Amino acid sequence: MMNGPEKSDSAIVAMKPANKVGRPTAEWAELRTGTKGNTGQPHTRRTQARDSVSQGLDRVRNAARQRKKEKFTALLHHVTVDLLRDAFLALRRRAAPGVDGLTWQDYEANLEGNLQELHAKVHSGSYRALPVRRRLIPKPDGKQRPLGIAALEDKIVQRALIAVLNAIYEEDFLGFSYGFRPGRRPHDALDALSVAICNTPVNWILDADIRGFFDSVSQDWLVRFLEHRIGDERVIRLVRKWLKAGVLEDGNWSVSEKGTPQGAVASPLLANVYLHYVFDLWAQQWRGREASGNVIVVRYADDIVAGFEHEADARRFWDAMRHRLEQFALELHGDKSRLLEFGRHAAVRRRQRGLGKPETFSFLGFTFICGRSRRGAFQLQRKSRGDRMRAKLREVKEELRSRMHHAIPEQGRWLRAVVTGFFAYHAVPTNARALGAFRHYVSDLWRRTLRRRSQKDHMTWQRMTKLADAWLPPPRILRPWPDQRFAVTHPR
Repeated sequence: MMNGPEKSDSAIVAMKPANKVGRPTAEWAELRTGTKGNTGQPHTRRTQARDSVSQGLDRVRNAARQRKKEKFTALLHHVTVDLLRDAFLALRRRAAPGVDGLTWQDYEANLEGNLQELHAKVHSGSYRALPVRRRLIPKPDGKQRPLGIAALEDKIVQRALIAVLNAIYEEDFLGFSYGFRPGRRPHDALDALSVAICNTPVNWILDADIRGFFDSVSQDWLVRFLEHRIGDERVIRLVRKWLKAGVLEDGNWSVSEKGTPQGAVASPLLANVYLHYVFDLWAQQWRGREASGNVIVVRYADDIVAGFEHEADARRFWDAMRHRLEQFALELHGDKSRLLEFGRHAAVRRRQRGLGKPETFSFLGFTFICGRSRRGAFQLQRKSRGDRMRAKLREVKEELRSRMHHAIPEQGRWLRAVVTGFFAYHAVPTNARALGAFRHYVSDLWRRTLRRRSQKDHMTWQRMTKLADAWLPPPRILRPWPDQRFAVTHPR
């Protein structure tokens, strides 16, 4: 098979079918007119070489769309010097270095020479993945999350190859999968879930969480899933090298037979591929064959929310899902996975049975509540999670201590950036009270910090209010109602 960029679509793929039946369809509440918005983003056409790269990926994308059951036997030639350069330029400039100690600026000093050498190593097979440097970062619940920091050249190669693989898998992934996909953000998943709950007869919600997903992924199963679509052994070998590179922690090197390194560029796509075969295709099939009522599903990485019209369906799905995950070395988190009565009729039905208000559940930083509008109608309300807000305020408090003696304008500019960033994500309808509370607590922390600068300082709330109004943005809703934006994103 020819490896030149001029080959036709028919030469890109062999006729060997993948082990997958049927064409995946999108969740009805997330109907898509195609995947143009996900993978067909405008390309930067600054040179003829980059134009050729874009055309090559377009051919891969079209072949993946038209031939759902075939393997791609020649992909690595799409990893060109230009694609590696684009991958390098997309990296964070100030990211912490991996075990190689190389920073973005160090590599840029001889960029073209380094990229040519890296390209030669990748295509000759002499490229070797370095261990991932592990660092523990605190979680809002007080625990620590392991984060892997890959070497710079590993990041470049991973990002370049992921761009090629995305051209294939964005044609395969289902509509209710949202995590770490091009053109899909957390608020897209939040809107889809809100619209589905409000527009579908949903009475029960299964809030499911997979225990230690990234550390539990079976590497053998992952490679087998990749081989359903990827017939290029050179690509499979690259993935194996990343999985077997190991972890370096406190000078000790270790290799595990399971898991993908958190923080690695390739991990999100590999996780999506794994769950696509383990959960997504299975859930879609179960909904069509086993459910007696309406079923909705939204998945963001390993966070899964499913809604059901009938309790019996919900409990059967829960049991079947537990067994399904166990077959692939995964386990539902016993404390975080639960079934609750939820929906537009939940409050009335629970009141008739002498029970309290419907329980709430959390998804992507928000708590979902069965509420009422001012007119008394059912209203799905989203509030910022209290534990996440408290964790953010603790970070602000610690940082203000280190900035205690900085000039007030400097403190104000930093706090404005913090509050603006919080509002950018959390300023959704029905969450105005949480926005006001966050701004109030930030102002109070700032007032206390200024009062500690001097025993004679008398920073009253009146003076603090003027200072906060001068620097901190006012709390206001910035995002539209879910049904409005969802209608634009997914037009019927």
